[in-house]
Amino acid sequence: MSRIIRRRRRTFSRRGGTGKKVLLTLLFLLIAAAGATGFILFETEKPQLTLEKTISYLGGPVELPFTITDQKSGIKQIVITLEQNGGILQLFNKSFPRQAWLTQAGPKKITEKVTLDLTRAGAREGKADLVITVRDFSLNGLLKGNSSITRLPVTIDTRPPHVTIKHAQKYIKPGSSGIVVYEVSEPTEHHGVMIDSTFFQGYPLNGSDTTFIAYIALPWDAVKPESTRVVAKDQAGNIGKAVFSMRFKKAKEKKDRINVSDGFLNKKLPEFQEHYPEMKGTKLEQYIYVNTTIRKLNAQQIAKTCSTPVSEQLWHDRFLRMPGAGKAGYADQRTYYYQGRPVDHQTHLGMDIASTARVGIKAANRGKVIFADYLGIYGNMVILDHGQGLASLYSHLSSIETEVGKIVEKDELIAHSGATGLAGGDHLHFSILINGIFVTPVEWWDRHWIKTNIQNFITKIK
Repeated sequence: MSRIIRRRRRTFSRRGGTGKKVLLTLLFLLIAAAGATGFILFETEKPQLTLEKTISYLGGPVELPFTITDQKSGIKQIVITLEQNGGILQLFNKSFPRQAWLTQAGPKKITEKVTLDLTRAGAREGKADLVITVRDFSLNGLLKGNSSITRLPVTIDTRPPHVTIKHAQKYIKPGSSGIVVYEVSEPTEHHGVMIDSTFFQGYPLNGSDTTFIAYIALPWDAVKPESTRVVAKDQAGNIGKAVFSMRFKKAKEKKDRINVSDGFLNKKLPEFQEHYPEMKGTKLEQYIYVNTTIRKLNAQQIAKTCSTPVSEQLWHDRFLRMPGAGKAGYADQRTYYYQGRPVDHQTHLGMDIASTARVGIKAANRGKVIFADYLGIYGNMVILDHGQGLASLYSHLSSIETEVGKIVEKDELIAHSGATGLAGGDHLHFSILINGIFVTPVEWWDRHWIKTNIQNFITKIK
């Protein structure tokens, strides 16, 4: 009997020891889990703020782009305030709801573009601090979370720059050009002329820091502008304006008929199939694709090429016209006929001049070569940047005798005429562009027009 009792005691003792071990293990796991949870919930890593641009001035609408990251508990709140003379003005406050407790309680990355406008905020002119405070979802810091504070010294300026118009084009019509000369009272972030929704960048006139010139134009199909003004935006976002008026004249419309033959299609389509293998369908369908879709793509490319002109004036006096017979004019309304029926309609945006085959093509004025390659309906083409938004275009060339980046002088050989692109025979297609807008070259060939509309004001206004 005693042996049985001793065995039972040893069994109970073993069971009790095992139970204690299990309890201790569970207790250890609970403590470890609590520690891990606390480590996660009370993490100490601060959110990181990256500013995409530096702001030194505040006043009118100014964009503040930034990116915030917090890889642990996530972003909880973004607050932007202005501190000035002991006062605090809140400009922006954005909070995010908690999505979980242990991980990813808030977004790990936020990209924002906040517009700050102090024109009606009651801030005083002068020095201030722009403060950006970011908090995360950590329970650290007495449950307030980790925070990062970025302090930017700024100058408050709510006064717009003063704009004075010295000269504005008096008369304008579709396809015509002109200039506006104006003064701005202070350094600006950007300035220029707005004709309705189209912006024409201004450039220093004769190297001046306060007087500027903007070349303006209307496209061939323009209607009378409803709004014409000079605008100038300073570093604080304040916008100064000055309104001017122009007398609008309607342009005469000229119609032209183009007959498309099978012989022309057989001759031209292989060239385009080589450059645009996506072309499909019948010969006529392929031709219409070139004359519409490719034409639009080419126009976009030309506008992009002309979008970053040099800031100084490279040209002087009138532009040279190639000797030869005029075959087509600017803004001719072309209707295309195939087998006696109309199949397409386009507008001719230049002047066609024919001389002898492969005649030398010379620069109409001094400029920088910004394009020298093949481009769709234009074939081999050269574009010269004459500065401040003015450019000239030469196309259908058989060969190109210059290269991108070169400064060419007036009357310098740049190419030879040809029939590349959508040309029926050897000739030069010549165009003038203002800020990527095709205008009539006739004005720029005319010495009197140049003098009375541009040069007199360039030399007179200092």
